[in-house]
Amino acid sequence: MTTTSPLVQDQIATSPAAPWWKGAAIYQVYPRSFADSNGDGVGDLAGITARLGHIASLGVDAIWLSPFYPSPMDDFGYDIADYCGVDPIFGTLADFDALVEKAHRLGLKVTTDLVFAHTSDQHQWFAESRAGKHGDKADWYVWADAKPDGSPPTNWQSVFGGPAWTWDARRGQYYLHNFLASQPQLNVHNRAVQDALLGVVRFWLDRGVDGFRIDAINFSMHDPELRDNPPAPPSNKVRTRPFDFQQKIYNQSHPDIPLFLERIRALTDEYPGRFTVAEVGGDDALREMKSFTEGEGRLNSAYGFNFLYADRLTPKLVREAADAWPDTPGTGWPSWAFENHDAPRAVSRWTPEGVDRQAFARMKMALLCALRGSIILYNGEELGLGQVDIPFELVKDPEALKNWPLTLSRDGARTPLPWVAGAAHAGFSDAAPWLPLGADHAALAVDRQDADPQSMLALTRRLIALRDANPALRHGANARWVTEGDLLGFDRVAGGQHIRCLFNFGAAPVAVAAHTAGGAPMLTVNGADMEELPPAGALWLDMKETKNA
Repeated sequence: MTTTSPLVQDQIATSPAAPWWKGAAIYQVYPRSFADSNGDGVGDLAGITARLGHIASLGVDAIWLSPFYPSPMDDFGYDIADYCGVDPIFGTLADFDALVEKAHRLGLKVTTDLVFAHTSDQHQWFAESRAGKHGDKADWYVWADAKPDGSPPTNWQSVFGGPAWTWDARRGQYYLHNFLASQPQLNVHNRAVQDALLGVVRFWLDRGVDGFRIDAINFSMHDPELRDNPPAPPSNKVRTRPFDFQQKIYNQSHPDIPLFLERIRALTDEYPGRFTVAEVGGDDALREMKSFTEGEGRLNSAYGFNFLYADRLTPKLVREAADAWPDTPGTGWPSWAFENHDAPRAVSRWTPEGVDRQAFARMKMALLCALRGSIILYNGEELGLGQVDIPFELVKDPEALKNWPLTLSRDGARTPLPWVAGAAHAGFSDAAPWLPLGADHAALAVDRQDADPQSMLALTRRLIALRDANPALRHGANARWVTEGDLLGFDRVAGGQHIRCLFNFGAAPVAVAAHTAGGAPMLTVNGADMEELPPAGALWLDMKETKNA
């Protein structure tokens, strides 16, 4: 089916005043697995700094660093014990400053993860809060009395399995945790807690950070009346955790969350050019993402899980995701990720039977670089890395350990990057790494692909360069969608420039002559031409005449 929408000329987006993040390509670094500089088998900040040249060579605008703060590592850094420090396993604040300085010298912005829904139970704030019901920080976390029979205050369930409440004998109350029991929930309703978190934001802004990815922010406020969640309606989906059996109405997503986000935005606006993006998952993610980015006073962007857990890539999925973010006043700016540290590698989820996985990885990257919005590449995606099968005895992921075998380990997407094909541990470390490398990953190492102009790495650089050089791709509006079987097509337009993008998601060739007339090829992937897209083929066309829309 082909549908045509007006060719909206996005004059604001194509003006010189457009912010750097609008349409930016951002590269996510998972510090434990990027590069190890000191031979302990775990990646660190100095290792990232040493390899920043690789990231800059991709042509991306910024990096996003997953947590590197002091942590007991129960959830590998997403359980923070000190918001304003660096865990010794990753280095020091001086190492962080050196990373920022070199990144800026290479033209890279630096964004970091903020986890404002919870802390580690090792955080000093929690130590003070659990000490008694009347201290300065007594209500900095979510505490509640037991029911008369001693059971938890509500029926809320943890994402990682089991009740979302844990009894604390020292305080004589239950505390809330939406994830691990060692990740107590902050009471972000409390203005003093908000002030403290804003102090964290200012601390990193003063160190030169250019923006923040805000983790699980829709979990940051609960229902103060502590009402039970209703049961979820019947579903054909496999339910792997008690969490899946409820409608998550009262344990998260409180309507006051946007008011806190407005305070964050007001602070970041004191530092021109800063960027904020929310991670939002859950049953009501789209509505929340739009609320969190509405107008000019909230976050700059948001991304959800449209693609991160999709078992198949379909034209319908892409069209519906894009249509949810129309180019209309007051609507926020989307960001897109196909992979990250929490989700299985997309190339392993999406490659159809009979299609070469590296060919599909090339087409997938062409699709990501053609989307309207900011795009996030996960480290190793530029190499075409696939998911690694981690045996149970080597699993580190706490979610998988609690729900094995129904929950796929996140470790399979967190394995170390291969840098040098012929080196021990593929050049990631001099020591055995914290997770094993993929058996086929050394063959995809950076040094091998760097020397091959036809490699996935070379294509990624070319795609990002084309996206950056063409306003229609970087900032433009969407128009003229084609969704015919496995064929996806859409146009990107801005200021008179008109680019058509065609993709074959299937395992059989697709005829495209009806969609290519009047166009000049800008990019061909996997042997695509003006007549036909082979399996995993992609074609970008410069449509010289806008009448061809």
